[in-house]
Amino acid sequence: MHTYKELDSFEYWSITDKDQFSIAVIKGLIMDAVRKANSGHPGGAMSSADFIYLLFKDYLIFDPKDPNWFDRDRFILSGGHMSMLQYSILHLVGWMKLSEIKKFRQLGSHTPGHPEVEIPGVECTTGPLGQGFAMGVGMALAEAYLSNLISINDKESKKLIDHYTYVLATDGDLQEPVALGAAAIAGHLGLNKLVVYYDANDAQISGKVSRSDSVNYAVLFDGLGWNVQEIDGHDHSAMHFAIETAKVMDKPSIIIGKTVMAKGAATMETDHNTHGAPLPQEEIDRTKEKLGLPAKKFYVPTEVIDHFTQRFSDLTLEAKHWKEIYKKATKETELKHIIASTISGKIISEFDTPTFKSGDMLATRKAFGAVLDSIAVNMPQLIGGSADLEPSNYTGNFAKTYGDFQKNNKSGRNIPFGVREFPMAAIMNGMALHGGLIPFGGTFLVFSDYERPALRLAAIQKVRVIHEFTHDSFYVGEDGPTHQPIEHIMSLRAIPDFNVYRPADAKETASCIRLAIENENTPSALLLTRQGVPILSGSQKQVDANVSKGAYTLIDTKGSPEIIILATGSEVSLAIDVAKKLDGKKVRIVSMPCWETFDKQADDYKKEVIPDRGSLKISIEAGITNGWEKYIGINGLAIGLNHFGSSAPAGDLAHEFGFTADQIADKIEKFLGKLL
Repeated sequence: MHTYKELDSFEYWSITDKDQFSIAVIKGLIMDAVRKANSGHPGGAMSSADFIYLLFKDYLIFDPKDPNWFDRDRFILSGGHMSMLQYSILHLVGWMKLSEIKKFRQLGSHTPGHPEVEIPGVECTTGPLGQGFAMGVGMALAEAYLSNLISINDKESKKLIDHYTYVLATDGDLQEPVALGAAAIAGHLGLNKLVVYYDANDAQISGKVSRSDSVNYAVLFDGLGWNVQEIDGHDHSAMHFAIETAKVMDKPSIIIGKTVMAKGAATMETDHNTHGAPLPQEEIDRTKEKLGLPAKKFYVPTEVIDHFTQRFSDLTLEAKHWKEIYKKATKETELKHIIASTISGKIISEFDTPTFKSGDMLATRKAFGAVLDSIAVNMPQLIGGSADLEPSNYTGNFAKTYGDFQKNNKSGRNIPFGVREFPMAAIMNGMALHGGLIPFGGTFLVFSDYERPALRLAAIQKVRVIHEFTHDSFYVGEDGPTHQPIEHIMSLRAIPDFNVYRPADAKETASCIRLAIENENTPSALLLTRQGVPILSGSQKQVDANVSKGAYTLIDTKGSPEIIILATGSEVSLAIDVAKKLDGKKVRIVSMPCWETFDKQADDYKKEVIPDRGSLKISIEAGITNGWEKYIGINGLAIGLNHFGSSAPAGDLAHEFGFTADQIADKIEKFLGKLL
């Protein structure tokens, strides 16, 4: 084994020796950074170093000068706790300064504890285990669909979308059900350009994996429709063969690398304590000596960088050639507008909205389906599906019109996710992060609980995904309390940088969908009714303008209002009926389809709609009342539901829970009586 003392003859070393020494340098960076921060996960990063080094050095296609080149291969570190491995590689690529590595896990650094998508070379924010795997499935799905879309009627332009998605997964990743759910979808859809490397080092924070897991993942993934290879995760020839084999398969591939935790450590190899804590300095010193490194901290010789980057000129030329094809395709092909909008991310549509007749009754879930069908015609980048609820979510016509995405039909725009809410949401994040698509997914609002970790990551990553949550209140009726969302509206509103839309009628629904599409950096949830609600007056153009402000005065009184009723969704029409029963009272009705948007408006406008003083403020919403106090004040009246529902017809429940116009009007009158 060569050491740093022999670098003068580096050019004469064998490729194997050069690679081994380079990997040793990476391990040195990992150990030093984690030790300096006194925080991190060195063990898994060291066990995975061989594969990731070889992947980046010999196989991964990217533009060294442009981390955002559209047709790059995607690499996802699903085990985000091993972030120092990725940062070390990014340093060798040239996208990460050594000074940032020295600031690992410190405030304001570009080396946070877990990778974040804002960092050049990081494809998605990971850390919550399993979600990186699922986002990788989403990226591979996006590549397959777009490759097919842009190749239609134009053979040359197919070259524009042609890349692989690689995922590094850990024992912990595969123990998370979201990963296995996404894996089932990937196998079913035949996503052959998805390659997962599973670092099976048999060690977790608490000890050996065998304490909690005895799954034969080779058999499991074979059953899920994957190509499976089991290798020694430190055997470079085996890794080369595995990657090359995976790239010619007609199904997704998993490479199970049997590795040693903290590989290379002087005395702590296999020790689970290296998983989540720095190596002692004495162990680091002895390990560096064993690996042929100097004691110097953050040691990266130029010889290693030169060796690692030897094919960069070829990569740059490949990217340059692609850009020439892209330029030509946006000028000369039938698909030039689609190509340009897809790759630029500036996806636009004529957005033809169906005509909804005022006074008609229509469930907002049905309105969603009508709007979806209308806008999809001119927006081939709009793709999605439902968690086995097409008839209920009203995405069934979309599915019938555009067909299911399948292994033998990559042009299908409907994704049959099955009963997999969490994988669906995480896959949607991956699709959005890939670029070129606007994904949507539907289920019942009560099942947003299953999706919440992915909803949170969507907000953190600022991705444009559209979640359709129907059956948004106790009006679900006979399905009972398990299916009646009570706390869910407020729970979603608690997520920062996440727009929650609860439209009052079909027209507001169309407006909310428009906003969800136009907000390129914000995930959105549309909470929609099962039951029919009256379509309110006003032109669609005027409704669009009003809804764009998040809340607006729907019905006003002459002079200053005595009572302001704030409502969302199906309770807006109920509020109108309540106001009619408050004889002699000056009542203003405010529709609040999106709190988050309203809160961003100018103070003057907010005070115009909801003045600080001079009127009693009342909220009506079929859910918990926590949170309404920010608008109605401490002296306001919040009408809601602070208990679970019951199984009965919706009309009976409305009466039982006090959600009729007469009951609410009576409650308001009594409340006023107490104030006087």
